[in-house]
Amino acid sequence: MEKINVKNMDFYYGDNQVLCDVSLGIEQNLVTALIGPSGCGKSTFLRSLNRMNDLIPHTRVEGDVVVNGMDVNDSDLDVVDLRSSVGMVFQKSNPFPKSIFENICYGPKINGIKDKWELKKIAERTLKQVGLWDEVKDRLHDSALILSGGQQQRLCIARAIAIQPDILLMDEPASALDPIATTRIEELILELKKDYTIVIVTHNMQQAARISDKTAFFYMGELIEYNDTQKIFTNPENKRTEDYVTGRFG
Repeated sequence: MEKINVKNMDFYYGDNQVLCDVSLGIEQNLVTALIGPSGCGKSTFLRSLNRMNDLIPHTRVEGDVVVNGMDVNDSDLDVVDLRSSVGMVFQKSNPFPKSIFENICYGPKINGIKDKWELKKIAERTLKQVGLWDEVKDRLHDSALILSGGQQQRLCIARAIAIQPDILLMDEPASALDPIATTRIEELILELKKDYTIVIVTHNMQQAARISDKTAFFYMGELIEYNDTQKIFTNPENKRTEDYVTGRFG
């Protein structure tokens, strides 16, 4: 079942076109990796799925972007509703300068949950989902900023899933982490795909091969190839894909 369907999407920063005629469907409960050299449009595409590009002045999108049956670019769409069903985790962990508990409960509170017992249950559930509960359960009211980089990124993932989105967007979530923390994040992604549809931007070819079911290769604003990850890495149909995944450029 497709959770995301994009057809003939063009994207512009002012007069500069950064995505050209992109079409692809992203399936439920799979990890889809977006790969390609820097500046090829991967992150722009990812951010277009929950309207994060709205925060950048003079952007324009054309074509169809349908997420969970919603026309993402409909002027009547409630962007808060969209982002409640499409969570996002960024490259650099960005916990709020609040307690661990307050970080987790920020979204649920905005969504109207005020009951302390309910908030405690949400905090415990999500921290267990990201494998942090045993590490932080005795210091939930300490600042999130005292956590290690890997712990902070897992906390940010917990914060994103606390409002129970269907889809999780991840923009290079492990690129700033050491190898051990990266492994923890990768294991977490594989665990989370049971409950979420995950789209991840990564520069790390090995990471894409390890954790994704489908891979989309972008180059200079175009979607060059989109297929099962194994096929992309072992038998790509396009010469540019082969050159990129074998390290001949990028």
